[in-house]
Amino acid sequence: MLGVRFIDRGGAREVVALGLTHADALYNLARWLVRDPQEAEDLVQETYARALGAAQQFEAGSNLKAWLLRILRNTYLDGRRRARPEAAEENVDELAPVGNPAADEAHSAQLRSLVADEVAQAVQALPEAWRTAILLDLEGLSEAEMADVLGCAEGTVKSRLGRARAALRERLEAHRP
Repeated sequence: MLGVRFIDRGGAREVVALGLTHADALYNLARWLVRDPQEAEDLVQETYARALGAAQQFEAGSNLKAWLLRILRNTYLDGRRRARPEAAEENVDELAPVGNPAADEAHSAQLRSLVADEVAQAVQALPEAWRTAILLDLEGLSEAEMADVLGCAEGTVKSRLGRARAALRERLEAHRP
């Protein structure tokens, strides 16, 4: 670059170099949160803009994926608060394996598709805090990392995961073998 020097403050270089490697995880969470592909893309773009603006705050060597997911979630919540300031916070204190007994492969594929749709609907029906915990769990984050992303205690994460899994089990009971 002509005359441009990159000054690494904190983990800024790591944010720039590795940030895009987590685009799929960010998009997946955004898609589940906003339910619209275009809004999800906008949310991910806003997340990267905020991350680059705050890159000097990132501690090099810490979990970049968790840091980016937290920015995405906070950006989503900020947008929701602005859109519905009078709305109350959702009640956050309120998967079972799916069998496939069909022998015919075509029938099995169709059955899996139907069940996947019902699982997606069941996950979407969860309160936002539970849904986010389930999705972060699916992304492979530890409970400690999820607590950091969600800005709550590890015990709260365990509680949300337990309640979300119980709700999913109940909704999907018909699909158990």
